[in-house]
Amino acid sequence: MKNFIIILGILLIYLVIGNISVDAVKIPDEAIRLRVLGNSNSNYDQNIKIKVKNEVEKELFKLLKDTKGIEEARKVIDGNLDKIDKKINDLLIKEKYTLGYKLNFGLNYFPEKEFNGVVYEEGLYESLLVTLGSGKGDNWWCVLFPPLCLLEAEESDKIEYKFFVQELIEKYL
Repeated sequence: MKNFIIILGILLIYLVIGNISVDAVKIPDEAIRLRVLGNSNSNYDQNIKIKVKNEVEKELFKLLKDTKGIEEARKVIDGNLDKIDKKINDLLIKEKYTLGYKLNFGLNYFPEKEFNGVVYEEGLYESLLVTLGSGKGDNWWCVLFPPLCLLEAEESDKIEYKFFVQELIEKYL
């Protein structure tokens, strides 16, 4: 009976922690996303996409790091579109990329995506969209504001959060 109560207690803690971790990755309704669409899925096009993503993310980190609310973030992004556009253009010239690109800040379509057990619904979302070439390749996206992805721009090491109780349960059950 004592073991049953201990196991039940551990399971309850695990369920609570599990719910907290899922809630932590929910995107707020008031959010601004960044999406970069590759021209195709060729290695070259996907490498260009990642370079553009890194450049835009780095610039946006500098621009948004002190913003206090979504309205301020919108103004900062909108007021710096020319600067962001120039960064992308300069990078693509350096990489000898000739297929062109489009930059759009507004409501953009996002397909449904499942990531780490969480399903992100398809729909129109406020976002900064960079479309490289025909935009038929895989995409990369994250949440700019609140800054759920900009931490990556500051620190490139992947951070993985683990829960002690969860590790115990996985180890012994």
